[in-house]
Amino acid sequence: MFKNVFGSGFLVRTAHVVLTWIITLILFLYDTELRKQEETGQLLQPVLFVLLVLVSVLLYFAVSLMDPGFILTEDSDLQFTLGVTEEQQDMIPPSTKSLRQRRCGHCLLQQPMRSKHCQTCQHCVRRYDHHCPWIENCVGERNHRWFVLYLALQLLVLLWGLHVAWTGLGHAPSWSRWLRSNGVLLAVCGLLAPLALVVLLLLGSHLYLVSMNATTWEFMSRHRISYLKHCGADQNPFDRGAARNLWGFFCQWGSVVWEQAYFREDSDPV
Repeated sequence: MFKNVFGSGFLVRTAHVVLTWIITLILFLYDTELRKQEETGQLLQPVLFVLLVLVSVLLYFAVSLMDPGFILTEDSDLQFTLGVTEEQQDMIPPSTKSLRQRRCGHCLLQQPMRSKHCQTCQHCVRRYDHHCPWIENCVGERNHRWFVLYLALQLLVLLWGLHVAWTGLGHAPSWSRWLRSNGVLLAVCGLLAPLALVVLLLLGSHLYLVSMNATTWEFMSRHRISYLKHCGADQNPFDRGAARNLWGFFCQWGSVVWEQAYFREDSDPV
């Protein structure tokens, strides 16, 4: 289920964790709001902040080391492995040439609908979203919801850390002395602000796509995807409405036979 922690991406993960805890330490060493509360015995916010940082690091490792949904074996009996009965399977119309499961040219396995081969991971991934260099792993069927939750928690930590660093900026009689006394905290603010903006944009884009039951790969490359290139620009055969899409993404577990969702009764086969 999890990849080797010392495998590909070890340096990226190490740099992320080291930088996270260095910034956290700086926020407690300088005269910030958290340090003042710690010195006066008001430990609620300092402890909560450290716990959030710790949970964000653990969630980062979980997302980066988790199997995103690699297709490792031939799934010729996919409908039985995913709990689809013969009666349900009969509801799926015979696939046309353009929608037939195609065999991957790299790993030679049949690709279920919405899967894609990742050149970096060298595996096909179910409900492929994208390969993220930040976590050095693919984002797919199994870890996509955890990736979104990680982004939400990371944004909270970054914004809180930015506020804490800002409270530590002091006064000085001249600009040169002010820059010397606040240089470290200014550097922290200069790092946290763009990171928070990037995470905010990532979180917003993923929530937008999830609300439409679409993936980043499908959104960016729909003109090259066989089951989408014949759809209209605003048509998504997997969209069941924002509320149902979000519920299914966050609250429903297990694999989905997307061929069955593609040919659901309330939509016309494309």
